[in-house]
Amino acid sequence: MTGSEDSPAFRLAYVPGVIPAKWVRIWNERRTDVPLTLLQVSTTEAHDLLLAGDADAGLVRLPVDRTVLSAIPLYTETTVVVVPKDHVVAAVDEITAEDLADDIVLYPLDDTLAWENLPGCPALERPATTEDAIELVAAGIGVLVVPQSLARLHHRKDLTYRPVTDAPESQVALSWPESRTTDLVEDFIGIVRGRTVNSSRGRREEPKTDQPKPKKRSGTASTPRKPAGKGRSARTGGSRQGKPRRK
Repeated sequence: MTGSEDSPAFRLAYVPGVIPAKWVRIWNERRTDVPLTLLQVSTTEAHDLLLAGDADAGLVRLPVDRTVLSAIPLYTETTVVVVPKDHVVAAVDEITAEDLADDIVLYPLDDTLAWENLPGCPALERPATTEDAIELVAAGIGVLVVPQSLARLHHRKDLTYRPVTDAPESQVALSWPESRTTDLVEDFIGIVRGRTVNSSRGRREEPKTDQPKPKKRSGTASTPRKPAGKGRSARTGGSRQGKPRRK
């Protein structure tokens, strides 16, 4: 467990766009004895935070270094392009990457989309963060392709977004140091995988109590009765006397 034996705690890191509220609520219902602390970190900070032991587990975006971190993929997000509301893209329901060929596409340093070929025209400099890139989109510098949750997180009234059907998608995963798979981590794995509180995995086992052994039933029902002796009445225990014959 994290912390002292007298006051265990569970620290959960999460990156922008991920909403851990549902899992935190279930944890608080099941593990009332262990408080859960949320740590919001940037995508680039999450890896080092987990390896340093400053968080027990994290809700992160793949990929992660699988040689040192374990990961369970949880869900995949739709990828969208963020544009000013007066942009031509705002007039359609969805686009392809090729539709951005004439646009300056911003590519922030914290981007996790695995592009083989970046769409559009690259900007002269890469923004440090997605939040910085959003500001540049609002200023008319370019457009930004991100997971939908980040577009919602950085929503502005002067911007909108549309799905990009053939863009790489972002996967959110639960990750933790492979060398520190504690009982509390196992408990949280059970929660994100939807196991019930009565599941044999992903939760603490209750101590077993000695059950009293059932008492043997008394009586003669199980004891076979001895057959009555030959020529003796089973009712009287004596021999049956016949009537004398008349001569």
